[in-house]
Amino acid sequence: MFLIFSTFPCASIDAQDRLRVVSYNVENLFDTKDNPEKDDDEFLPKGMMKWNDYKYWTKLRNITRVLTAIGEMESPALVGLVEVENDSVLYDLTKRSPLRGQKYEYVCTNSPDVRGVNVGFLYQRDKFKLLAKNEYAVVSPEKNGRPTRNILHVSGRVISGDTLDVFVCHFPSRRDGQMASEPYRLAAARTLKTKTDSLLAIRSSANILIMGDFNDQPTDKSLSGVLGATSMIGENISKRQLVNTFFHRLGENDFGTYKFQGEWDLIDQFIISGNLLSDSPSISLVKDSPRIFDPGFLREKDTTYGGFKPFRTNSGPNYLGGFSDHFPIVLDLIVKE
Repeated sequence: MFLIFSTFPCASIDAQDRLRVVSYNVENLFDTKDNPEKDDDEFLPKGMMKWNDYKYWTKLRNITRVLTAIGEMESPALVGLVEVENDSVLYDLTKRSPLRGQKYEYVCTNSPDVRGVNVGFLYQRDKFKLLAKNEYAVVSPEKNGRPTRNILHVSGRVISGDTLDVFVCHFPSRRDGQMASEPYRLAAARTLKTKTDSLLAIRSSANILIMGDFNDQPTDKSLSGVLGATSMIGENISKRQLVNTFFHRLGENDFGTYKFQGEWDLIDQFIISGNLLSDSPSISLVKDSPRIFDPGFLREKDTTYGGFKPFRTNSGPNYLGGFSDHFPIVLDLIVKE
């Protein structure tokens, strides 16, 4: 449909491997144990959320249900998770929940975030051979400013032999208002930009995949300005250009991953290097990818503003038993063996 896809390979998907990728803000995946170094008291059995073992293990089963549904016949090969407390919850998810049959390995950050919130990455070793992992702290734009989540960077080899560099992000929230909090997201974007520029300086045809919750829309300054992520609709997109795969869909009716006061926000995104849009490498974006995954079981009626909204786990201190306040997003890559 778009010019950018006019050079996609004509070989059938069946003759190649499809690498499915998910990015999902799972809404406060906390364990029930106190971390004395973090402000996690509200997610303890005696805390405001009355977070207990039943709620915790239900949460893990719900995440399993989502990933299984996204994977259709098999679970996604790569999963970026936002709002996880620590590597212990990822161990429980991948080794002790019903997801254990999918044989995921995991990586988790150790961020200075006050509440102890981190980002994680799940991968299936037969699809992605982990080569290296790093995490990058974001320097606060203000002295004594509130610390935020580290940016996770993992490098791995896919079955074609190509290296795929994946960044999982959770940019600072808008809790203090968009304008007051924007400098913090700009700082996160500058950190990310520095790291992607370094990769592209080493490998001009680097395969870069950035995902997560950016708390900004594709057109906001942090992403379109500082990071320089443009729309993938157009001609002459270079291999070194960063491209926001949802940019051209911003503004569509009822299209978003998070709903705030009746308005849909597109704050969960995939950003890729232009190299993944070309037909020359052995790894490339599937046409019409990505998409928002929002089936009926992830929705509930929005009785205040109308329409629907994500069926979340908690609404304030009230336990709803749902999944998350965000919808997950899904991207497919073709990997030529």
